[in-house]
Order: sequence, then structure tokens, then C-alpha cells
Amino acid sequence: MMGNFLFIATAESGVSLNTDLIEANLFNLVLVLIFVFIFGRKLLGEILTERRLAIETAIQDTEARQKQAMSALEAAKKNLAQAQTEAESIRKLAITGAENAKAEIAAKAAADIARMQELAAANTNTEQDKAINELRARVTAMAIERAQAQLQDLLTESAQSELVDRSIALVGGK
Repeated sequence: MMGNFLFIATAESGVSLNTDLIEANLFNLVLVLIFVFIFGRKLLGEILTERRLAIETAIQDTEARQKQAMSALEAAKKNLAQAQTEAESIRKLAITGAENAKAEIAAKAAADIARMQELAAANTNTEQDKAINELRARVTAMAIERAQAQLQDLLTESAQSELVDRSIALVGGK
């Protein structure tokens, strides 16, 4: 069993090198495993602990960002719903305003048309009355002219004095 060491202590020369590679490798492998188990366990434990802490921190950060994103999403959904409600309200107000404006314009147009018809009728009546009055004046003037012409032909001086006497008698003179 002493031959398993890489360096073998001998009685003659002290320490010498073991040249049997298979025995030496097996011994060296056991030494490396013991070294790794004793010293590597601590180092490997620290590395794994650091890695675990890094993963936990990353998970916590991710969860925190997810919560923030969810709250931002909820706020955005609320804002969207509110904006949609406001947009619908504005659209309804616009439709109502347009209908009111349309009704106002139609009523004003109808009133303007009625007023224009009344003015046209009044102008027509006025023009008709003017024309009738003008015709009456012409007819009257023509009748007077004709009557004067006929009177001058029919009334002689003797007829005029007879007419005056009769008129006086009717009034109550003689």
C-alpha cells in the first residue's frame, strides 16, 4: 500500500518518485477528490449561494416589475375606459348639437321663407292696389272729361238757367 504514493519514502534514499502511473493516478485522483470535497465544497457552496441569491433577486425584481406593469396596465385600462366614455359623451353631444343646429337652421329658413312670401304678397297687394288706384284715377279723370264734354254739348245757357232754377226750387226757394 505504500507503493500507492507518488512520492514514496524508502529506507535507502529517502524519498523517491513512484513510476507506476496507474497506482499513482489512482492515488492522485483520490487526493484531488478529497481536496475538492474539503476545499471545493466551501467554494462551490459560496458560488451556489451567490448564484441562488442572484436568481432570487432577479425573480424578485421580475415580480416587482410584473406588479408595476400590472398596475400600469390597470391604470391604462381605466384611462382607456374613461377616455372611451368621454369620447362617446362628446360624440353624443356633437350629434345632439348638430341636430339642434340643423333644426334651428331649418326653422330659420322656414321663417325666412314665410316672411319673404308675406313680403312678396304684401308687395303684390300694394302694387295691385297702386295699379287699381291708378286705373280708378284714370277712369275717373276720363269720366269727368267725358261728362264735361257732354255737358258742354248739352248745356246751353237756357238749359243751365233752367237747371239752376229747378235746383233752387228743390232746395226750398220758391
